[in-house]
Amino acid sequence: MGMLIMAELPVVNESTVEIDGRVAVLRLDRDDVRNALTGTGLIADIVNTVRWVNAAPDVSVLVLTGAGCVFSAGGNIKDMKARSGDFSGSVPEVETHYRRGIQNIPLALHAAEVPVIAAVNGPAIGAGCDLACMCDLRMGSSEAKFGETFLNLGIIPGDGGAWFLQRLVGYQRAAELTFTGRTIDATEAHSLGLLLEVTSPDELMPRTLALAKSIARQPPQALRYTKRLLKTAQRVQLPDFLDLCATFQGICHNTDDHLEAVSAFMERRPPTFYGK
Repeated sequence: MGMLIMAELPVVNESTVEIDGRVAVLRLDRDDVRNALTGTGLIADIVNTVRWVNAAPDVSVLVLTGAGCVFSAGGNIKDMKARSGDFSGSVPEVETHYRRGIQNIPLALHAAEVPVIAAVNGPAIGAGCDLACMCDLRMGSSEAKFGETFLNLGIIPGDGGAWFLQRLVGYQRAAELTFTGRTIDATEAHSLGLLLEVTSPDELMPRTLALAKSIARQPPQALRYTKRLLKTAQRVQLPDFLDLCATFQGICHNTDDHLEAVSAFMERRPPTFYGK
């Protein structure tokens, strides 16, 4: 990995953050519990890193992956059985645990200002499957597996998975996967459009970083505006969306990077962008 070019990294306790050029890599580092999101500090690590990236103009892409052989097993089943931790208490108390805990992940990733790529290195189950679905792009190792397995445990996708999955694979397929709770392998995930690409385990991070760097070479400001437009398009009507496009385009036409991009195109040379 390259050296950090900013003063400080985000505060993470059970993950690692590395910088490679304009690409940040967040690696969940609780393989001892299969990178479970509940009962660990991983929720805070993800949320803090996304917020840091939003405020870091020198970062253009965030890659999210897991250490060890699992991407994320989602919720801690031992805590579920014991009704402890995030799963303890009365109905209002459990509701509060969800709203103040794991639901901060979809809210943070939905508000991420840069493209987020999931490098799915192994099983992504339950909330781990949903975590991958919350990202903009998903690259998968041949060892990756996906399961929207909540009903198998007598619960529902409390982290918003029913919202994300159907937007990726369509309502009918999302309903089938959620209602049956079956697990699919990387090949089927790719055929459904859940994975952009399937690689060998050794090639997952090199291929993911190659994709991330190709995106990070784009003009930084225009890239963030484009990400905002893609997200906004999911929830507004076309006339309002076009108004926003016109405003963002006016901003982009007045940047130095736009002139540099046009000049480089006409001069047949690689552009050099400064985010201005």
